[in-house]
Amino acid sequence: MAGGLAALLDDIAALAKLAAASVDDVGAAAGRASAKAAGVVIDDTAVTPRYVHGVASARELPIVRRIAIGSLRNKLLFILPAALLLSELLPWLLTPILMVGGTYLAFEGAEKVYELVTGHREEKAAVPAAVQGEDAEKRVVGGAIRTDFILSAEIMVIALNEVADEPLVSRAVILVVVALGITALVYGIVALIVKMDDVGLHLAETRRGVVAAGGRLLVRAMPKVLAVLSTVGIVAMLWVGGHILLVGVDELGWHAPYELVHHLEEAVHGWVGVGGFMAWLVNTLASALVGLLVGAVVVAVMHVVPRRRRAPAAH
Repeated sequence: MAGGLAALLDDIAALAKLAAASVDDVGAAAGRASAKAAGVVIDDTAVTPRYVHGVASARELPIVRRIAIGSLRNKLLFILPAALLLSELLPWLLTPILMVGGTYLAFEGAEKVYELVTGHREEKAAVPAAVQGEDAEKRVVGGAIRTDFILSAEIMVIALNEVADEPLVSRAVILVVVALGITALVYGIVALIVKMDDVGLHLAETRRGVVAAGGRLLVRAMPKVLAVLSTVGIVAMLWVGGHILLVGVDELGWHAPYELVHHLEEAVHGWVGVGGFMAWLVNTLASALVGLLVGAVVVAVMHVVPRRRRAPAAH
């Protein structure tokens, strides 16, 4: 009896260790998958604050919360089941779909570069000077959730591609963890960003001395923080989009572009002390260049050619 009990306890301990190992594996896989989606996460974080620009201060956090709930709904109820079904029935489609997402990212980044260079800035997001009333707020939230759907789809497909070799249940759990973690991260940061100027104003008005000066500095700094975040988002979109395209064409059989990048990495990897960083930098710059070139082609098709065709017609 005692031997049977000891064996049972050993079995329970083994199961507990196996479960703990599984949890660790899921956590590690979710971490890898989330890291691969970093560029889209930065873009998502940079885009969302525009939707609450000009909104009454008391409504900023409720609007961010509604957008976050909509983003989670996008990921868990629509994108996750579709992605898992696709990975089971048509796994070979994951790479082409991922490349479509990479092309879109490259286009978004290149379009922003084009707008900065030419001054043809087109506001695609509905950003009100002041939002008044429930109907207007619903329009703002709806527009943000629709934009989020595209970014969330890219995040989930990138994450799924990273764990495509895992069993179905593990894939589902990992993607749920990624969806929850990234949504909490993105909208937690967004909430912090949109309230920082209010925090600074409160400190400037209610405190004195160094604390008040810090509050005024915070108010002045927030526009610059948003500008830096926007720039980082552009670079991240070009980098991640280009990297997806490089890896994608390599997996589809055209090895020359990525082999060239690998040769360039190997050329600098032996540099003492900075070899690893330089190899990463070469890969990043090459990916961003590919993203910029592909994005520029799409920008030309979408903006430059139609604009030039309209000009003679106007004359």
